[in-house]
Amino acid sequence: MLISDPLTMAAMADAVSLTSTVDGMSDTFGSSMDLRDDISSVGSDSEYDGAAPYRRTDRYGFIGRGNADGSSGQLSLELLRRREMKWLDMTMHWEKTMSRRYKKVKLLCRKGIPSSLRARCWPMLCGGQAHMDRHPQIYQDLDRAPGERQWIETIEKDIHRQFPFHEMFLSPEGHGQQGLLRVLKAYTVYRPEEGYCQAQGPIAAMLLMQMPVEQAFWCLVQICDKYLPGYYSPEMEAVLLDGEVFVALLKKVCPVAYKHLKKHSIGPLLYVTEWFLCLFTRTLPFPTVLRIWDAFLSEGVKVLFRVGLVLVRLALGSSEKLKQCGGLVETLEKMRTIPPQLLREDVLIPEVHNLAVSDRDIQKTCLAQLSKMKKSNPEFKFHPGTRLYGAKAIFDDQQLREAQRLDIVVPTPLGLAIPTIVVEEVTLRKTKVERKSEREEMKEQKRREAVHQQEVKRLEVEARKSRKKPATRAETFHVQCKSLAPECQEQQPSSSLKRNSGPY
Repeated sequence: MLISDPLTMAAMADAVSLTSTVDGMSDTFGSSMDLRDDISSVGSDSEYDGAAPYRRTDRYGFIGRGNADGSSGQLSLELLRRREMKWLDMTMHWEKTMSRRYKKVKLLCRKGIPSSLRARCWPMLCGGQAHMDRHPQIYQDLDRAPGERQWIETIEKDIHRQFPFHEMFLSPEGHGQQGLLRVLKAYTVYRPEEGYCQAQGPIAAMLLMQMPVEQAFWCLVQICDKYLPGYYSPEMEAVLLDGEVFVALLKKVCPVAYKHLKKHSIGPLLYVTEWFLCLFTRTLPFPTVLRIWDAFLSEGVKVLFRVGLVLVRLALGSSEKLKQCGGLVETLEKMRTIPPQLLREDVLIPEVHNLAVSDRDIQKTCLAQLSKMKKSNPEFKFHPGTRLYGAKAIFDDQQLREAQRLDIVVPTPLGLAIPTIVVEEVTLRKTKVERKSEREEMKEQKRREAVHQQEVKRLEVEARKSRKKPATRAETFHVQCKSLAPECQEQQPSSSLKRNSGPY
């Protein structure tokens, strides 16, 4: 049958296009539901609850959770505004704040950075903002670079696994997945010796939820270079070392769990690897992860150790809990299925900050475990000396480098202009000579002061010897009486003289 009416033909065309659109949407959501059991969403707020495609999102952008975000409730508007004003004041005078009032910054980070200011505060805490301000063109050059095809193909395969049920990362053509591809590709060009590690995906995605692409890139660089050096290298020796450090700390903090894990030969790499490499983004509720990142960017890797130790203690910290763990599989399952009410930010975060594990404890244990690993494996090359413990150490390191270095642009094989830090040898040589002369002058000055003090003591001794002392008090009294004038002696009665001179 032929249809000649143009209106009818237009209506049929609209119906066909609508049908194809609906089919495409159903295919899209069907493919999304195939990713429901993806490991990247296990235990986190990115789990998709239900099959309906149109669901409300929570305040963090995750689909299907509504208000069940694992938090303790919204802060009062007045308290939130006060905290925002404090952070705005500190960020406007950041150098002064970090130099003189870092304890206040640390305390406010433990209380939690306001969500509206994380895009401003996280880059400042980790030092990424300073790098971006000092080298504004580097990221643009890295973004325009083609990159290695091997890394790009691997990144494209992993992108859809990062928070698949967050509204930013639903579409392959959306700004979330495209920004994630740009950040990870730029890092492979910036650090070609490291390349790409799958654990960098959730970290970069977490950063993109809070800030623009360029800031997210520099924060990723700081996390990989300063906070967790060696974690994402091909050998991953830093993760092996920190796993042994974690076990040594667990022996002191929770001996019951330590004995159980040792009994069943459960090594730290079976559970610590995902925690530390992904910074707990795949393990804990999203509000709790945000609070952990606030403290981690402020205090460093110490926070990761504390969170891991608290999780093991919550899962295996008593004999009653260990009754259900008969072997390796049951123990790992017990650690993965900690009750959700214990993982809320208002419950977990205070325990983390109250745990008595300091930077000094980690450093001391790290050196002890490093010596053991080098004895057992002489080819072990990693040394944790490049790791900086927190925002204060990173800020001090940047200030020192800014005062002592010159930036010289060196072309790379890819044609990128990346600044290289070079210190003039002449300056160092002059500094050594000046320091040597200063030391000699200080020694000469100390010698002169010592000679002067000896001379003063000698003169005091001579003066003390030359001074003549009276023999007795009686002789002094009689000498004084004899020196009186005759008229004074006549005026004094003899009886008084006898009484006064009697006791002497």
